[in-house]
Amino acid sequence: MSRGAVEKLSLELSGKTPQEILRRTVDFFGSSKIALASSFGAEDQVIVDILHKEALPVPVFTLDTGRLPQETYDVLDATRKRYGIEVQVLFPETSAVESMVTLHGPNLFYDSVELRRECCRVRKVQPLAKKLSTLTAWVCGLRREQSVTRTAVAPVEWDAAFGLYKINPLAEVSEAWVWEYIKEHSVPVNSLHDQGYPSIGCAPCSRAVKPGEDLRAGRWWWEMPEHRECGLHREKQ
Repeated sequence: MSRGAVEKLSLELSGKTPQEILRRTVDFFGSSKIALASSFGAEDQVIVDILHKEALPVPVFTLDTGRLPQETYDVLDATRKRYGIEVQVLFPETSAVESMVTLHGPNLFYDSVELRRECCRVRKVQPLAKKLSTLTAWVCGLRREQSVTRTAVAPVEWDAAFGLYKINPLAEVSEAWVWEYIKEHSVPVNSLHDQGYPSIGCAPCSRAVKPGEDLRAGRWWWEMPEHRECGLHREKQ
């Protein structure tokens, strides 16, 4: 497939529903070369529910960094049982984690942006890159209004960081739409959302947000907003 054909598809999908975006992109790329990368946040859970209802055979995988909250494991298990699906769980290389923690300590992410990114690289980016090397496109729960780093998210875009296409079926929807869908369809969600966590990653790097704060303000809150990405979703290049 050509880059031009994918760009045309993305333009055609602008303003379409998440259901239509998923149907069209699965048909375009083929389900055998697509997978949903889920952190089991609200957006990812909506996508899982849509895939199930649309009978789209897109596999689901997740990254277990070794520092996730128990609540994330709980919703992972609830999702497996609710939808009758297998979730591939990817782990970082043990030797890389051991070396990093031995050299910098278990809380290195608080010491500098560089060390925090190194922790994300070892625990998340490396195992993700290995998985994505087997795919043509990956499905993500990104939305434009989530943060200043995501305002240009398109329905389908080239991911230069990993060398494949990224499908963002929720790119144009609002937070209100996500929660209305969850309520209407009784979608299982992480219980931390009820405690004020709109975005949930590793336990030491996630907190509840305060009234009026950005939706991603609870991630790496000690850093400047423009730094608050882990390397999984970089700005377009």
